[in-house]
Formats: sequence, C-alpha cells, structure tokens
Amino acid sequence: MDNSDSTMDILDRMPDRHPPHRSPPSPAVLDRLLASHVAGSRYIFPDLAPKRGAAWTIALAGRERCSPDYLVDRESYPFHVVELIVRGSGVVRLGGGRKHRVGPGAVFSCASDQACWLKTDPGDPLDKFFFALAGTQVRARLAAAHLTPGTVRHIALPAEAIVVAEDLIREGQRHHSHTTAICVKLLELFLLRCEAAPADRPRPDDDRARANFIRCKNLIEERAASLQTLEELAALVHLDPSSICRLFRRFQGTSPYQELTRRKMTIAAGILLEEGGLVKEAAARVGFDDPYHFSRCFKSVHGLSPNALSALFAARPR
Repeated sequence: MDNSDSTMDILDRMPDRHPPHRSPPSPAVLDRLLASHVAGSRYIFPDLAPKRGAAWTIALAGRERCSPDYLVDRESYPFHVVELIVRGSGVVRLGGGRKHRVGPGAVFSCASDQACWLKTDPGDPLDKFFFALAGTQVRARLAAAHLTPGTVRHIALPAEAIVVAEDLIREGQRHHSHTTAICVKLLELFLLRCEAAPADRPRPDDDRARANFIRCKNLIEERAASLQTLEELAALVHLDPSSICRLFRRFQGTSPYQELTRRKMTIAAGILLEEGGLVKEAAARVGFDDPYHFSRCFKSVHGLSPNALSALFAARPR
C-alpha cells in the first residue's frame, strides 16, 4: 500500500476514531493499515487485537472516497479484507490473478497472505467500504457468502448491502461496551446480504434495466391487493411479461409471481392481525376467490395457516 501521506494527515481525516476506553493505534500501525491518497474517509477500530482462537471478528473498517491517484499495491496484510464499491470505477487484481474491472456493486475479498493491487480510474474515483476480518472461521464464512478470498463478484441491487455497511461504520463510531459485538452482528448481516444477492455482471443497459425492475417492484408493492396477473403488471409498465420475468430473475433471483404472492400475503396478515378480519374477508381483499387456495399460499409464505396465525396472536396477552 502506498503510504506517502504523513501520519498526522491520516489522523486528521479520522473523526471519532478511537473508543475512549482504548489506546489509539500507534503511528506505525496506522501507516501499515490505512491507505493514502484518499479525498475523504471514516475509519473504525472495533477489535484491532482479537483474542487468540476467536471464531471471527472485525478488526477495522472504513469508507474511503479515493483521490484520482489512489493505488493499493501490497503483497500481504495483517487481516482478511472484504471491499464493496459504492461509486466510481477501477481495476483490481487479487493474488496475482487476472485484472477485473470494478464499479458500483462490485464486492471482493482478499486473504491476509494474498497480494492485492487496486487502482482507481482518475476520471471516476472509487468510493468504497472495506472490512478487515480476523479469526479461525473467516475463510469459511467468506466462502459461504460466495466471497472465497480472491473472488470478485458483482451483486444486483447493492443498495441493501450499502445500507448495512453504513450502519456498521456509524455504530463503530459510538464507542460503548457493545460496539464490537454489534459491529460483528452487522458484518454478519452484510455478508448475508452479499450471499443472498444474485450475481450481476455489468452490462451496457444496467441503468435502464434496474430502473424498469424498480418500477415493477414498486407497482407490486403499491397495488398488490388488486393486481391479479403478470399481464396486468406488464400493461401498467409497458413491458412484455417475459421481460419482467427476466428482470426479477436478474436482480432478485425470484419471479414476479413470487413477489406478488409475498406482498399479497403480507397485506393479508395485516388484515388478520391488525383488523381482526376473517380469513374469507382477508382472502377477498387481496384478490382470492377461493379461501382454500388463499390458505395454501398464505402458509407457503408465512409458514403457518391464516387460522393458526389468528389463533396464535389471539392467545397472547395484550
């Protein structure tokens, strides 16, 4: 890692960087751990000295807005690292492998003993999160999230992972007795988001396709009770039904029918629990003429029948 900035420069751009109950990292440690050539950054240090034998923890993390000359070129690092690109574009090479173009939605991981080369495009600097991990189970957990060290993925709808990453950095700056534990839980949620997100290779039509998907998803969210068929949705958004199916498969890994059914059953559960409605009434209000078919769909989504849900909550003290 190029570390031409002075230690004081690094310290100056790290607001609220040290928990009051811990000593700050030494200048030599900071120089080893943090990149230079960043235009803005926030760093946290939840657990720089993890216990020997710990399953896994987060040592440090941050969000970096890179300068046009940002470059990382290192042979090793004290921790495993996961990075998520929010904006900008660049090129990464991990472990001496081939180079990969990265942009918004790219997520990659690098083991502590792997080389890492990351360069931003000067005309479109990277804005990214990074998480430095330690522990005996880190490799296994990364593999479960489809992020085996050396892997570069592009995930659909990265906003969900970005929200969790931002929460993690914010929590890490609060410095209380539960900071590390909460950060580890948020990191677990972040990795689950990456694991659940469908892979999505960048394509020239990305922006338009994503906008169409979000438009379809929002319409299902707003009109689920009255929507009955994929053809109705297609007419509202002026797309072919087959195109809508491809969009949902690409960006969410599901079908529009599954999304519509899930939303209908969520509305129905609200009718049963909040209004005390009958099963037949809830079914009719979300477009089901047959209460038995409605009950089967309800159970497939919620794991129990509408009658069982009503009985469960009726039995609880208020």
